[in-house]
Amino acid sequence: VQLQASGGGLVQAGDSLRLSCEASGRTFSNYLMGWFRQAPVKGQEFVAAVNWNGINEYYADSVKGRFTISRDNAKSTVWLQMNSLKPEDTAVYYCAANARGDQVTQPQEYDYWGAGTQVTVSS
Repeated sequence: VQLQASGGGLVQAGDSLRLSCEASGRTFSNYLMGWFRQAPVKGQEFVAAVNWNGINEYYADSVKGRFTISRDNAKSTVWLQMNSLKPEDTAVYYCAANARGDQVTQPQEYDYWGAGTQVTVSS
């Protein structure tokens, strides 16, 4: 699976952004899809995940209630709607695909990764 993330940018605190991740190469619906982020001097952090049919969503506590993950298998795309952004959300955001569909918060369980998209939130 090839993954291409887009939609990052520079915004102010309280603004919204919508990240997209388009997949190609294999059957998109075979994969649980996740978003991770990495800020400078921080490790990789799980953000959100959605199972193959979009019914089950998983969120990190730090983004719960502000971020929403969704997918459209017909478009081979997963989105991350980010509202009420905070400066601490500043990071490079990565989408990833998990064939086994479990341990969704663990980056080592994901099989494919896209290049990241930078999100910068100014105070």
